[in-house]
Amino acid sequence: MNRLFSPWRSEYISSFRLETKDGSCLFCSVAKSKKDAENLVVYRGKTCFAIMNLYPYNSGHMMVVPYRHTSNLSDLSAKENAEALSLTAKMIGIIQEVMKPQGFNMGANLGRAAGAGIDQHLHFHLVPRWNGDTNFMPTLADTKLVSEDIGRTYKKLKRALNR
Repeated sequence: MNRLFSPWRSEYISSFRLETKDGSCLFCSVAKSKKDAENLVVYRGKTCFAIMNLYPYNSGHMMVVPYRHTSNLSDLSAKENAEALSLTAKMIGIIQEVMKPQGFNMGANLGRAAGAGIDQHLHFHLVPRWNGDTNFMPTLADTKLVSEDIGRTYKKLKRALNR
């Protein structure tokens, strides 16, 4: 197996806005805020919300986030677990309807060593994938192509959810 090392990625990950200006948890701050469009919150459930990823891997990359601040998957209640999975399925359906991907990557990075940019607040990633969406740009040009403006994607997903 060949390995391609990309040390620039750690600089990119460490540049994420992991907390608010006052040092509080970013996801907790978004959960309390009423500024859903500004924060890219697509949907609010009873125990979890869905938010667009400000640093997307692909267009339509979103996260399902429990309102409760925990980094431990086993801390979630049965109700929180059920809603997280059902909201994940709902968001996959909406993304399929709006963006027509051929597949998805979904999951969680549990802990900093596993790649979590925000490791203190559990969240689940949904990344739409299209045949041929990999290319040379991240490797050779230190650039990730995201094919659609995040604001435009947000509006399309919100419209579909409101139908």
